[in-house]
Amino acid sequence: MDRLALYIHIPWCVRKCPYCDFNSHERRDALPETAYIDSLMRDLQHERDLAGDRSVSSVFFGGGTPSLFSAEAIGRILTEARQIFRFSLDCEITLEANPGTFEADKFAGFRKAGVNRLSIGVQSFDSHQLTQLGRIHNADEAKRAIQSAREVGFDNINIDIMHGLANQSVEEALDDLRSAIRFNPEHLSWYQLTIEPNTVFYKKPPTLPDIDALSDIEEAGFKLLRESGYHQYEVSAWSKSGRESQHNLSYWYFADYIGIGAGAHGKLTHNGIAERHRKTRKPEDYLRDSVESAKRWVVTNDDLVFEYFLNRLRLFTPIFFNEFEAATQLSFEVCRDTCVALESRGLIKLGRDCFELTSVGRRFLNDVQSAFLRD
Repeated sequence: MDRLALYIHIPWCVRKCPYCDFNSHERRDALPETAYIDSLMRDLQHERDLAGDRSVSSVFFGGGTPSLFSAEAIGRILTEARQIFRFSLDCEITLEANPGTFEADKFAGFRKAGVNRLSIGVQSFDSHQLTQLGRIHNADEAKRAIQSAREVGFDNINIDIMHGLANQSVEEALDDLRSAIRFNPEHLSWYQLTIEPNTVFYKKPPTLPDIDALSDIEEAGFKLLRESGYHQYEVSAWSKSGRESQHNLSYWYFADYIGIGAGAHGKLTHNGIAERHRKTRKPEDYLRDSVESAKRWVVTNDDLVFEYFLNRLRLFTPIFFNEFEAATQLSFEVCRDTCVALESRGLIKLGRDCFELTSVGRRFLNDVQSAFLRD
């Protein structure tokens, strides 16, 4: 609970993917790097005044496409952020990168700037599927990007891979996963394509595999990942031992985090009171005023219970009652009746000082999470 994570949102991309519901905005001309960094630092200084003297344990550049920024710009952000906050000695600094050749050339610069973990958004090694997904790279460029990251010295790499793509068979899904595993990444994010509101796919959905095929893909993929030396520590996250994403663990353990950048959000706790913050979504508004345009609100006790379990249940480890109490400053008794009801349905196993998901509970995770939602 002493963790303090920092999320930095870079909102621009070359082309918005039809499945993407993140706060990303197409921009093909020059990016306003200098002005945006100035806004980021004003934002971060304001959050520092609220967060107090705490050290940052992890940094994550998300987007959009953060790797569109120059290595010099990423370096300036990290240098100035260190002047505002103390970074822990083992601070994990992740940057999301898309595997176009023009970005792979920047990898050495990102590493020199202080980035020590790359998250490469491959999504598929099938060029036809990449076209269907609206990606701007092909399979060969994806492979070269991963190789380039290794060659310049990155020893902590995540590869994002989707499954359940349009008309995808079990064997095709496994081929994508095998291709990723051949690069021996420290971390794999393997997750199902979902159709989200306010996306192109929502208006014109592709033909996705049926529920039985999706179940077969997941079962075969899990087996392959385990046999390849990866362990599942979160719903869609697999890693080698000791290579779990520290930044994402902060979210799932419900620790505090600061969000800066257009559309970023975060949570800070003061004297047992949790406060959320959310920054204005439009980049032009954020550039105009990154501090005053932010929204802040106190999380009610009912929302706090739901938000805690919405995050914490993504981790497949027992939830101890005192862990819940430390994170929320609430007695576990406020959710005991819910837990008893979930146990009666075979979704969790309730112990003397903790509870954990059953195998059925893992399959019906959404049902378990929503049980803690208060009217």
